[in-house]
Amino acid sequence: MFGRGPSKKSDNTKFYEILGVPKNASQEDLKKAYKKAAIKNHPDKGGDPEKFKELAQAYEVLSDPEKREIYDQYGEDALKEGMGGPGGGHDPFDIFSSFFGGGPFGGGSSRGRRQRRGEDVVHPLKVSLEDLYLGTTKKLSLTRNALCSKCNGKGSKSGASMKCAGCQGTGMKVTIRQLGPGMIQQMQHACNECKGTGETISDRDRCPQCKGDKVIPEKKVLEVHVEKGMQHSQKITFSGQADEAPDTVTGDIVFVLQQKEHPRFKRKGDDLFVEHTLSLTEALCGFQFAQTHLDGRQLLIRSNPGEVVKPDSYKAINDEGMPIYQRPFMKGKLYIHFSVEFPESLSPDQAKAIEAVLPGRPSSSKKQLTEMEIDECEETTLHDVSNMEEEMRRKQQAQREAYDDDDDDDGPHGAQRVQCAQQ
Repeated sequence: MFGRGPSKKSDNTKFYEILGVPKNASQEDLKKAYKKAAIKNHPDKGGDPEKFKELAQAYEVLSDPEKREIYDQYGEDALKEGMGGPGGGHDPFDIFSSFFGGGPFGGGSSRGRRQRRGEDVVHPLKVSLEDLYLGTTKKLSLTRNALCSKCNGKGSKSGASMKCAGCQGTGMKVTIRQLGPGMIQQMQHACNECKGTGETISDRDRCPQCKGDKVIPEKKVLEVHVEKGMQHSQKITFSGQADEAPDTVTGDIVFVLQQKEHPRFKRKGDDLFVEHTLSLTEALCGFQFAQTHLDGRQLLIRSNPGEVVKPDSYKAINDEGMPIYQRPFMKGKLYIHFSVEFPESLSPDQAKAIEAVLPGRPSSSKKQLTEMEIDECEETTLHDVSNMEEEMRRKQQAQREAYDDDDDDDGPHGAQRVQCAQQ
């Protein structure tokens, strides 16, 4: 946001030359010159688009007293640096429409000034897995800003307003600071007199209901329909229900589903997962149990005759998963993850009884270790590992600490290794 004094005379005369007016031209002269030249060069009448754009940029700068003063003193470069370009990046058709009611020839062209859109309001909505399985409706009470019904969002009893004298109706102010010879700093901010609206209302004419604010608080009850099969983080949108404001397209109210953790079921897409622990007897000899589903139904789960269930295995039941969104009569799968609980110990008699019926012990016909081979082996001791992941984390931490110690002892060589790794 810095500008320097002009290095050439043309730096602060070009815009006047484009409009064909002298440097001491009045605002009325500027307006007449721009209107005449813009009609002649409008693209809809076969004019040059680049010339039309130059005219709009020149008029935008010279019609603004503050911008004109900067341009006259410091030239076009100061405007480019301080405002992103000589015209501040405005649409040339927006400037043209201010003369002709929105279109080049009074016809309300779609190229006219675009209406500002209000912000969306986003709310998280916590739901249970049962809600997403069965579907539900939740009523929520919200407060929003609505256009005042007494003044129709005008803010005044008469419906009239005055252009803010502080910002000339633009809603923005430009503050200029002299930083040194030939250097300025330019800052743009909302006008504090009109709060960026560009309008002011006299105290006597203020609407008694909204006190000139143009909007009033309004309580609204929304019914949020959570459909079967919806997902975590899915959005439910109420279009045009957010805060209202004059001359603004009302934004949306958006609810974002937040699924609460379930004590029994886990969801992955359209499938459900549940954990179940079997005893060793059940895993070997068969099992049956009742599983309560999300809708309260009791599912009978049992193994096939003679089937052995291995630890960490999965079984699937078709069409008992989550309903598929917008196709609720179709469902995913229900997966059961089995773990097997082994006994802590066996008595000698129990061990012999199991050994008699289970395969696996080497028979006399198979090669066994001889006494000599046993004597040549080294004795070992097995230790219980309660948590393998924790065991591995401790080892990795010890390795990192040992590596760090080696780096500290390496001196300059260690420092060189770190430097290379950063390149």
